[in-house]
Amino acid sequence: MRPFRFQVKSTAQDSRARRGTFTTAHGSVETPVFMPVGTQATVKAQTLSSLKEVKSQVLLANTYHLLLRPGMEVFKKLGGIHSFMKWSGPVLTDSGGYQIFSLPHSRKMTDEGALFKSYIDGKMILLSPELSIEMQKAIGSDIMMVLDQCVPSTSEHSVAHEAMLRTHAWAKRSLAARGESQQAMFGIVQGACFPDLRKQSADTLTQMPFDGFAIGGLAVGEGKSEREDFTELSADLLPKDLPRYLMGVGTPSDILEAVHRGVDMFDCILPTSLAQRGTAFTSVAKLQMRRGAYKFSEEAIDPECHCYTCQTYSKAYIHHLVKSDEMLGWHLLGLHNLTFYHGLMDQIREAIVENRFASFYRTQREILQQTDGELGQQRLRAQKYSQVVKTETENATENATSNATGNDANHPSSESGKELGDFIVRYSEKGFYSIQQKSSGEIMHSVNPPMVEARDLYLTQSQILSRIEEIEKPELVIWDVGLGAATNAMSVIHAYEKSAAQKSKRPVHLVSFEIDLDPLRLAHQAPKCFPYLQHPAVEALLNQKFWKSETLPLRWTLISGDFVEKIAEAPAPDLIFFDPFSYKTNPRLWGQETLKKVYEHCRNHPVELFTYSASTSFRAALLSVGFFVGRGVGTGPKSETTLATNTRRCDADYRLIDTEWLKRWSKSSAKYPFDLPLEDQSAFHERILRHPQWGF
Repeated sequence: MRPFRFQVKSTAQDSRARRGTFTTAHGSVETPVFMPVGTQATVKAQTLSSLKEVKSQVLLANTYHLLLRPGMEVFKKLGGIHSFMKWSGPVLTDSGGYQIFSLPHSRKMTDEGALFKSYIDGKMILLSPELSIEMQKAIGSDIMMVLDQCVPSTSEHSVAHEAMLRTHAWAKRSLAARGESQQAMFGIVQGACFPDLRKQSADTLTQMPFDGFAIGGLAVGEGKSEREDFTELSADLLPKDLPRYLMGVGTPSDILEAVHRGVDMFDCILPTSLAQRGTAFTSVAKLQMRRGAYKFSEEAIDPECHCYTCQTYSKAYIHHLVKSDEMLGWHLLGLHNLTFYHGLMDQIREAIVENRFASFYRTQREILQQTDGELGQQRLRAQKYSQVVKTETENATENATSNATGNDANHPSSESGKELGDFIVRYSEKGFYSIQQKSSGEIMHSVNPPMVEARDLYLTQSQILSRIEEIEKPELVIWDVGLGAATNAMSVIHAYEKSAAQKSKRPVHLVSFEIDLDPLRLAHQAPKCFPYLQHPAVEALLNQKFWKSETLPLRWTLISGDFVEKIAEAPAPDLIFFDPFSYKTNPRLWGQETLKKVYEHCRNHPVELFTYSASTSFRAALLSVGFFVGRGVGTGPKSETTLATNTRRCDADYRLIDTEWLKRWSKSSAKYPFDLPLEDQSAFHERILRHPQWGF
């Protein structure tokens, strides 16, 4: 009889949250539980003693990486991972399925398994269910995961269905490969964002003798609200007497939401990976310790925290370590973040037992979404920004801009506070309205009135009015990446219509990308707050995903879904207005792989890209895939934004970043895109140094 046992001890009122315990050969674990990720038999920047100090109960290791290095024979000879890394507690091993998913250009999928090239020595390896389980048996983990095929959560039904069927077949083979091993094994429910597939997957897998079940295929492209819906759906389909594990999730807010929906186990790299970038999770907000606001602060990161970091060091010292790229800063912030995660799980378990989880959930969901930037909003609002100089584009959009702040800046409209889904209408003390995402707290156009920011950052810089005068040229294609409340798109339409009223213009095709239309629907329902949306184009786009002017050569197309997956459907652009939510909310869109797809799609077509971000890692990612990168105009508190092109223009025309930027980048602690594997950093560095932008 296998030693693994799971028991539900308490369930919450007015919630699906539950407290339980599972027992393994290496000890018992209280659930809900967060498992630090020790991909290569080590949690990055942490020691065995620090992991014990923060009270980690169970660690996660990765079969794919450990198969490549140090290899199966090492674990067989040294007696498994517990002896190897001297960790006496339970270990769960992922099967390698997610790594297969994350290597779309370096592997080939077949029913036999995934054929991929080793990043260690270049050898081709067929990762089959049998090999995955054989490796996990050699590792000696307490819980093994079946090999599965993960696809983007936004995949077409046929793609998700095929991957699900393959996952089921591999699950059977994984069970057979386990043999008489005493290790527990979990099945993985797939099916992307299709209820029928999720149900079919759960029905099939729960007929097999697994010790628990994971919810896979989420946090890979879908929105937060959709992830929560499918987490709840999947959890409800799984047995009540076995543990439920949501793979790869996530932020403290994500975990709280998933516990509320009945999930017991979590893992994620965020506590340590974000620590490397200077982020600290605290009881009042998520802090970015790179900010100059902490340079002289003698306070602890979190006065409510009793970890070694908070009891010993000031914010000023942590700020110094982070800015200096010192390993100690990564270690101390990682230790603090893991303490915060485990402390949150302690509070959750306690709240469930004491029948107060529902109120705890309501209170914490607001706190966990708060950032230090939002804590400083009152100070930002009190600052006076210089008056915007009028431009030709401003004159073309003056009617829309003049009304962008609503009817009376001193008296918020009754529409302020209106909500739809995950979004709410917010009124700024500076006298204008914006859309805010409740889950992340992020505000669309939080500093300047939306139409003013759209004008300055996108229309003026891209010289829209000059371009549409070039009537001899073919249709001008503009990508609007991150439709949001359609501010950028409508600024184009208003400017074009006013200018074209005087004489004929060049045809324009505006292509907007968006995965969630709730912001636009909400703004459209608040006409007093967003008067620029009172245009027939908006309703047509919402209902038919297309609008065409009856009198002008102007059309607007909506491509709904995940931008990365939909790039191939769009015509090659001349201009890209790149305006998705920020990295913290939508990291995938800011990664190197996304930019590589954009560059490849435009390889034979000159394109210019404009965006509000000026982050070092984003500019480096643009350079790495082939773009030339320049300095864009500042907006609000930002001294610079970013523009890029795939055809070199003279520096005077484009304000290209120069070798001084390159020197600063070489010393930066945030020089690499988040999705760049550690083993690729050397090659990435060489690509940046050899970029023709530097002229040598």
